[in-house]
Amino acid sequence: MGEVFHGGRLVAEVLAREGVTHLFTLTGGHIAPIFDGCLDVGIRVVDVRHEQAAAHMADGWARVTGKPGVCAVTAGPGVTDAVTGIANAYYACAPVVVLAGRSPISTWEMGDLQEMDHTRLTACITRWSGTVLETKRIPEYVAAAFRQATSLRGGPVLLELPMDVLLGQAELEVPIGYRPTHRPGPDPDAVDAAAAILAGSERVAILAGGGVRWSGAETELAHLAETLRCPVYLNGLGRGCLPPDNPYFFNLTRKRALGEAEVLLALGVDFDFRLGYGRRGFNPELKVIQVDVDPAAIGKNRPVELGVVADLKLFLRALLERAGKFGRVAEPVWTDSLRQEEGRLREERERAASTDQVPIHPLRFAKEVRDFLDPDAIVVGDGGDIVAITSGFVHARAPGHWLDPGPMGCLGVGAPFAIAAKLAKPEKQVVVVFGDGSFGLNAMEYDTAVRHRIPFIGVIGNDGAWGQIKVLQKALYGEERMPAAFLGQRPYEKLVEALGGYGERVEEPSQIRPALERAAESGVPACINVILDPRFERKSTTAYGF
Repeated sequence: MGEVFHGGRLVAEVLAREGVTHLFTLTGGHIAPIFDGCLDVGIRVVDVRHEQAAAHMADGWARVTGKPGVCAVTAGPGVTDAVTGIANAYYACAPVVVLAGRSPISTWEMGDLQEMDHTRLTACITRWSGTVLETKRIPEYVAAAFRQATSLRGGPVLLELPMDVLLGQAELEVPIGYRPTHRPGPDPDAVDAAAAILAGSERVAILAGGGVRWSGAETELAHLAETLRCPVYLNGLGRGCLPPDNPYFFNLTRKRALGEAEVLLALGVDFDFRLGYGRRGFNPELKVIQVDVDPAAIGKNRPVELGVVADLKLFLRALLERAGKFGRVAEPVWTDSLRQEEGRLREERERAASTDQVPIHPLRFAKEVRDFLDPDAIVVGDGGDIVAITSGFVHARAPGHWLDPGPMGCLGVGAPFAIAAKLAKPEKQVVVVFGDGSFGLNAMEYDTAVRHRIPFIGVIGNDGAWGQIKVLQKALYGEERMPAAFLGQRPYEKLVEALGGYGERVEEPSQIRPALERAAESGVPACINVILDPRFERKSTTAYGF
């Protein structure tokens, strides 16, 4: 007979065998046995100030490491608080395992404390959800949660663990062989067809999204770009899958490229609002080769010439084996033309960002942040306009080194993502670019960072307003009808100081870099509050469908 443990220890044993090292949580009676089990197996318990942040941290961990992140939340309001973080992970296809406490089976539907059917509540934002009804089946269900979280594109799952099940005792039966050992490869005929299309086209562009990151296909992507000698544009979590010094990394000419390309190789991308639903701005004669591990993603919103269901890494490997059929010795004139335009646009942007105006121009803010960063820094963008502006200057050199809200547009990820990133990669510099609005959503997680001694640098682009919404309201209704758009100037840096971190306010562009250097030297969680020009307006309403 094997060892007998309580239910919380059974949970922890499977987590440890999955390689989990950190559990993100906010304490609660329904999940106390899980904490006890984690102490026994050496899993670090990182407690936060709001369950939303715990879910965001598990999501951030997954994005940085490529492996499942795990959070535990108590029953009822613990789960409802986590819903936003779970939903954000769902739309990013981030493998997250949510362990949810639940009132005891023995008193179910009798009106117990925090009694709720969490599985129904989260059904539309999880890949799978389940409830463990017997202590002895805990390992089986935890294993199933990891299998579901990592299947196809991946995504969050929720496992309910009733309190009497966690308190119960059972023999540990270690699950084995419960996850696939290989990912799905492409149909050889489909690879041949893709090679033939590429061989017959001069104007080829590659659009690489989160699927490349989740499959770990960054090396193959670089080899394919060099073989085709074509521009590569990175979308969403694909950022960082090609370093910015690669000669085929392009980012300023995407609109032109999509309007002129003959063939688009779409690798793990969604034709959603970020890409005009695959309809606006595309060459009417464009042939799309779309590759995704999820069949449901193929042909969504626009027709494709060739749809391939496969793991991105395996597809690119197979395609590269046929490089003799489509590889190019000389670079196409079209690619060189795009490169020349990239250079011109980059020079224009650098000139615009060199202004010494006060209040500080957002472009100067973005340039100063970029120039401060270590080459391998992990950067989190948390906001609307300020993130869109900064992302044009900051280019990650590796997968999982640029994190932002993603397609759900969920603000408040900044501090939670940064904490997760620093725990996952303690040797890296971690910097968050906040909008002043988004900063307020999870600002108290600076307390989490201080208590757990997790240093990161936050820099706020503070224009005293919800900038993106302000522009929209003004366009729709005029300057006199913009309620709820203005925040005013607040000393956010003093909040961080009060919690035990480092804070500084900056009003001159020449002082941004020195302040960031002092923040780095402080060795504690830091916040630099940079006052930006409130008159600046970024005219874009793409996210709102018009």
